[in-house]
Amino acid sequence: MERLQKVIANSGYCSRREAEKLILEGKVQINGKIVKELGTKVKVKDEITIDNVRLNKDDKVYYLLYKPRGVVSTVKDDKNRKTVVDIIKTNVRIYPVGRLDYDTTGVLLLTNDGELSNLLTHPKNKVEKIYIAKINGILDVKAIKTLENGVEIDNYKTAKSKVKIRKIDKKNNTSIVEIRIHEGKNHQIKKMFEKVGFKVLKLKRESFAFLNLLGLNSGEYRKLSIKEVRQLYSLFKY
Repeated sequence: MERLQKVIANSGYCSRREAEKLILEGKVQINGKIVKELGTKVKVKDEITIDNVRLNKDDKVYYLLYKPRGVVSTVKDDKNRKTVVDIIKTNVRIYPVGRLDYDTTGVLLLTNDGELSNLLTHPKNKVEKIYIAKINGILDVKAIKTLENGVEIDNYKTAKSKVKIRKIDKKNNTSIVEIRIHEGKNHQIKKMFEKVGFKVLKLKRESFAFLNLLGLNSGEYRKLSIKEVRQLYSLFKY
């Protein structure tokens, strides 16, 4: 037997926190009866419905995608643009763990495991992400220190980061910069560089936790191994 909100989250329907809200709002039923008590235990054979729609308890699937440019990190898009879900060939309802901007490439995890998704994206868990940015101009020591100590954007100060110059092109006046962060605010990397006077020309997420792009080309994907899934869960203390 497992707690109701955990079963809902594990189904990929939503996060555990959102599941708790649905329960408190009286939108969840077990075997036809409304349940509003958090922590209610359910059996495998119990039928769970949310807003009168039966919960689909699919087996968990995990995909690592090398997100290409020009694709949105959502399940559906009101502008009819191609989404990351469109790329993955599966009949299981999956969704991206966090987001990458339309013009940002790189590591993106897609799954129907709501519990893992919540753990990976919750700010308190500080999952490290490595980005590679091509910027206009030559990044100097002062700008590096400012970025590493945190900058004010959107009325908040970013957490400390690690910044390293990978390449400088004096002829074209550009720099290739590696930046490690554990936050995931909207357009965060671009706004951080703008704050110190540089524009991001290209951006790629090279890694997410220990997951990287090794063996993948842009637009390609693979399933995570059982070992990798266990490794991801082992990052968190319960």
